[in-house]
Amino acid sequence: MTVDGAVAIELRNLSHRFGEVAALHGVDAAIRRGTVTGLVGPDGAGKTTLIRLMAGLLQASEGEIWVDGRDPIADETLRLELGYMPQKFGLYEDLTVQENLDLYADLRGVVGAAREAAFARLLAFTDLARFTDRPAGKLSGGMKQKLGLACTLLGAPKILLLDEPSVGVDPISRRELWKMVNTLADEGMAVVWSTSYLDEAELCSEVLLMNAGRLEYAGTPQALQDRMLGRCFQLRGIAGNRRKVLKAALRSPQVIDGVLQGEAVRLVLRERGKAPDLAALDAGPQAALVEVKPRLEDAFIDILGGGPGGDSVLAAHMDEARIDGKVDASALISASALTRRFGDFVATDRVDFRVRRGEIFGLLGPNGAGKSTTFKMLCGLIKPTSGEAHVMGHDLKTSASRARRHIGYMAQKFALYGNLSVAQNLDFFSGIYGLHGQRQASQIADMIRVFGLEPYLNSPAGALPLGFKQRLALSCAIMHQPPLLFLDEPTSGVDPVTRREFWTHINGLVEKGVTVMVTTHFMDEAEYCDRIALIYRGRTIAAGTPDDLKRAATADGEMDVTMEEAFIRLVERDDRQRETQLEARQ
Repeated sequence: MTVDGAVAIELRNLSHRFGEVAALHGVDAAIRRGTVTGLVGPDGAGKTTLIRLMAGLLQASEGEIWVDGRDPIADETLRLELGYMPQKFGLYEDLTVQENLDLYADLRGVVGAAREAAFARLLAFTDLARFTDRPAGKLSGGMKQKLGLACTLLGAPKILLLDEPSVGVDPISRRELWKMVNTLADEGMAVVWSTSYLDEAELCSEVLLMNAGRLEYAGTPQALQDRMLGRCFQLRGIAGNRRKVLKAALRSPQVIDGVLQGEAVRLVLRERGKAPDLAALDAGPQAALVEVKPRLEDAFIDILGGGPGGDSVLAAHMDEARIDGKVDASALISASALTRRFGDFVATDRVDFRVRRGEIFGLLGPNGAGKSTTFKMLCGLIKPTSGEAHVMGHDLKTSASRARRHIGYMAQKFALYGNLSVAQNLDFFSGIYGLHGQRQASQIADMIRVFGLEPYLNSPAGALPLGFKQRLALSCAIMHQPPLLFLDEPTSGVDPVTRREFWTHINGLVEKGVTVMVTTHFMDEAEYCDRIALIYRGRTIAAGTPDDLKRAATADGEMDVTMEEAFIRLVERDDRQRETQLEARQ
């Protein structure tokens, strides 16, 4: 990637307050042309505030900000040279792709021959030329983001500000977005890419690592990763329960962080050369620590002083999940030739699987592949067109309401009542799930305590920080202690610490016998699953453990293929097979 060294944005002792709340504290940084600069940090770190200051949408409380050598507040002409794509970009879903482009071209004053040339270039750049007549609301998540980027690039801005552009986007679409953005940087554009995904930040030329409004690090990702050399390991050859091994490891004073990676456990040591006693972890006689390459996420967790630990306060408050003795414990959730059509479109095509008690089963797939439709049928929200689906022995075609009594459901998009307070949402959903009297009061009190909701009880749920929205949604889903938990993109957009906290609770619930079905676009999260079904074009194209899928995508002589790379390769392999079959028929 080209780096010409010229400074596009300069921040000098920049601070900002919202009333009594300090959002930024004395930030000094420079963002250069020809680079993708990652603005990285957890929810509430100050990333969006900083981007809005760069865009001239906020006036800084203190300090200076210079964009292309100009004050973004005083110089209104600068706004025409900035491309700003907020977290919820304002596409008009009832308008077509072309109508959205027309609208944003009008807003940015792009007319005449320049307008037609811009449309042709951007439609080719984003590969949306085939979809100009399609309503934006019917695009996949990845296509919506590409359309948002195209609208943002109208007027040929010199600086591009992207706030969490890849939230809810599958690995293939995310890779396409990165290719486009890197092309823009290679042409000399200064790009700021805000993200809470640390693996994504590794792709940036430089990163600004934020936490609690302070700039903790500015420099290359590699330099920060190198600080962690000799401290990152995989615990392989585990004979026992990997979740219990992870919990034991996180209790060790020698370990500051740990996550599941398929059959292995990935650990970060507090100090180089000081590993935990493997016998104490009960990992089995063949277990061994193997040093692995550090990640930016490891360094971030280290800066924060370590992760949240492995013990779930939530699970400690839950009873052992019980199921009727007549229900087959090897198939609490089952699908057989499960199919759903919308008119002529086949969204789910003869999908088969069985989910065992106390298992985490993942549904993966690109945007628009059919996994959400499959998921909703198994929740009893959509009726199958054909085939069979059963939950706890109940046929979802005839007894969906009975099946739903056994389910806790957390939707992909925040589905609670945003205008109601946190306390009102807790009261409402506990009542919906049949809790009353003392038991209702006790469960609500437990959720408030476990998830730290006390300061927000009177706040509208829609105004909560993202991490607390997710905590509230999970608390409402599990208050009635269901034996089945359905999680649709449960940690989309949240930071690594919140994600670890969330999965600590899920792992704890699974130890209590709760069965979990989860959809996710975040491949590190998929590693927590016991088994996975990869859905593409409505069909299951691969199934097995996370390591099974990685092995299936690994070429001879390769080592340590990531889950994300496996996802992309398996989808691309299916595309090639499909093309070969079509050619053979012709």
